[in-house]
Amino acid sequence: MLFLPAVNAMIDITTTRTMATHMHPPFAVFVLLFALAAISALIAGHGMAAAPARSWLHMIGFAAAVALTCYIILDMEHPRFGLIQVSSFDQSLRDLRQSMQ
Repeated sequence: MLFLPAVNAMIDITTTRTMATHMHPPFAVFVLLFALAAISALIAGHGMAAAPARSWLHMIGFAAAVALTCYIILDMEHPRFGLIQVSSFDQSLRDLRQSMQ
C-alpha cells in the first residue's frame, strides 16, 4: 500500500523535471535580446559621439550592465551550468528516492 503512492510521486516528479528541461524560450527571444543590446549600444554610442569628452564610467557601466543582463538570462536558462545553479531540482528527486528506501 505504501509502494504505489511513492511510485506515483516519483513518476510525477520525473515528468515535471523532464518537461522543465525541455521548455526553453524560442530562439527569437534570444535574437531579440541580443538585437536590443546592439541597438541600445548603437544609440548610446551615437549620443556620446556628439559630446566633446567621453565618460569612461558611463561607457564601462553601460557595457557591463548589458553584458551582465544577457549573461544572467542565459545562465538562468540552464540551471545546472554557470554561476547560478539551482540544486533544488535534483534535491526533490534525492528526497523521494531516500523516502522509498
